[in-house]
Amino acid sequence: MTPQTLTTRQGRTIAFHQTAGSGPGVVFLGGLKSDMQGSKAVHLEAWAKRTGRAFLRFDYSGHGESSGAFTDGCIGDWAEDAEAAILTLTEGPQILVGSSMGGWQALLFARKHPELVAGLVGIAAAPDFTEDGMWDSWSDAQKAEMDQTGQVALPSDYGEPYIITKRMIEDGRQQLVLRSPLTVNAPVRLLQGTADADVDMSVALRLLDHMEGPDIRLELVKGADHRFSDDYCLSRIETAIEDVLTHV
Repeated sequence: MTPQTLTTRQGRTIAFHQTAGSGPGVVFLGGLKSDMQGSKAVHLEAWAKRTGRAFLRFDYSGHGESSGAFTDGCIGDWAEDAEAAILTLTEGPQILVGSSMGGWQALLFARKHPELVAGLVGIAAAPDFTEDGMWDSWSDAQKAEMDQTGQVALPSDYGEPYIITKRMIEDGRQQLVLRSPLTVNAPVRLLQGTADADVDMSVALRLLDHMEGPDIRLELVKGADHRFSDDYCLSRIETAIEDVLTHV
């Protein structure tokens, strides 16, 4: 199915698929270099159609069917894309479902627009990963390569290497959420696999400890990896969203 598109005020073209239904709607925020055709996004769209729930999935710029090159983007750009999609295409408070980097994006949106967040579900949420998961763990040689060439190629289990640019690292430092107060006054459900090789369990525990709010819970799923997309994991995402809906 051909996606619809919107143009952000920055001039980027964002591809999206939207399902009409009751509110609060659900917005899926994908991970780094993933797209809206991923198994979690498509599964949740089917869930939304089955339950009559409004649903939105989209591609950040430089991802999937949206405009631009991945290497031109950064966390802040993708936050602008998410903001444009949510503010333009949805009405009223939404339940944000963020996978990996999408968890960081959901937190950025919640910090800026708390009145528009009915709930938040994080799936292996990876806040501040450009600093904590990349820069702080890089070797001196990798940091020197970044200084000299402006980028570093990181191996990926999902295909071609990730090209991480100096702009992404530097911009990421302007988007950090774990270094200052972070309050979400809506139900929050964090899901984390214990066998996740990309986002360690310690990240979920740090986020749980750092975040403030009236209803924040973390569920650890033994043996689940970063994809978090087998039948059981997908059912846990559904359950988390439905649990949030009962507390909205």
